[in-house]
Amino acid sequence: MNTTDTQPLSGVKVIDFTQVMLGPCCTQVLADYGADVIKIERPGAGDLSRTSIADDPDGMNNPVFRSLNRNKRSIALDLRKDEAKEVIYDLVRNADVVVNNFRAGVMERMGFGYDKLSEINPRIICAFGSGFGPSGPLSHKGGQDILAQALSGVMARRADASTPMTIYPTALADYSAGMHLVQAILLALLQRGKTGRGQAVSVSLFESMLAMQMQEAAMWLQRKKDLNWASFPLTGAFETTDGALVLVGAFKVNPLKDISAALGLPDLSQEERFSTFARQMDNKAELHRMFGEKFSSGTTEHWLAKLEEQDILCSPVLSLAEALDHGQTAENGSVIEVEGARAPMQLMGTPLTMSGDAFQVRRAPPDLGADGADVLREAGYSPEKIDALIAAGILTGERRGEAA
Repeated sequence: MNTTDTQPLSGVKVIDFTQVMLGPCCTQVLADYGADVIKIERPGAGDLSRTSIADDPDGMNNPVFRSLNRNKRSIALDLRKDEAKEVIYDLVRNADVVVNNFRAGVMERMGFGYDKLSEINPRIICAFGSGFGPSGPLSHKGGQDILAQALSGVMARRADASTPMTIYPTALADYSAGMHLVQAILLALLQRGKTGRGQAVSVSLFESMLAMQMQEAAMWLQRKKDLNWASFPLTGAFETTDGALVLVGAFKVNPLKDISAALGLPDLSQEERFSTFARQMDNKAELHRMFGEKFSSGTTEHWLAKLEEQDILCSPVLSLAEALDHGQTAENGSVIEVEGARAPMQLMGTPLTMSGDAFQVRRAPPDLGADGADVLREAGYSPEKIDALIAAGILTGERRGEAA
């Protein structure tokens, strides 16, 4: 048996209008687990992430694009032309899911809104990832990860109020919203199995970032109090003689007593100024000064060993390069090698572990429009029709093989 046929999403066809990160990280998960993802791109340009980083000589296959688009097939269509829209309608007739992350209303103006597509295929699931949602005062604003950080309250929350406000350097909102969109699509597929009908589902960067703050939001909504895990008095990052470490003094009856023992200090919890959590918060600066003075006198490895002897949660602060080279990364199989048309490439794999053969790399990230002829042939288009679309500038690519 072909193991591809046993993947969780084998037999599911996805029409993918997404670009940059929110949408592509969603559709890559679907593709990794067996879905046939057909990526709709603009002729001559493609997904914005193909060229957002000046890296690749031909400007089409930089690592950013490759990180989000394996296991997909690319078809380049000029959607300004009516004939290209008819191609999309033909693909939708036998598809299961259509995904986009344009601004609200764009798909409808293009003729690809849920109402139109569900007339063609009542089983279709239309999934929409946006910046702020399909309606409301921000719905037509361009969505972007950093904007979601700012508008959701995340950027304003810091471990210390004296710390300058800054931008979190990883696309946290894009990734979290992308994974929420995966959940929405999978739930809609399950519900369709019961009802026989598709539906429209949506997530947004803004909602996703708010949802990630569910504990903090509940504390504010119910008590009007701020909850900030990073500001706790026995939590912090400290420099050592050869790097830095982080400790989390929590989940113990008296963590300060154990931290004191690890650092070779008298039991600070016996001092009145540190005897309760509230007093530790009031005197956090002094606590951290004493911690920092000790940590700066030894190596990271030395202090981690001392903290772990006392069962204190702690870790070195690693660079990304160090994290990728870590033994745990290798043990987990987090980095994979993918055979590409030009050369092999290393990419992040999947954080999901399943005992069956669920995750597979079937295709390298596609060149722009590389699969257009194949996709249309499978949809019943003749070689002559495909050639005519290419000649008219509606489809980019070359005719390959014979008609099915």
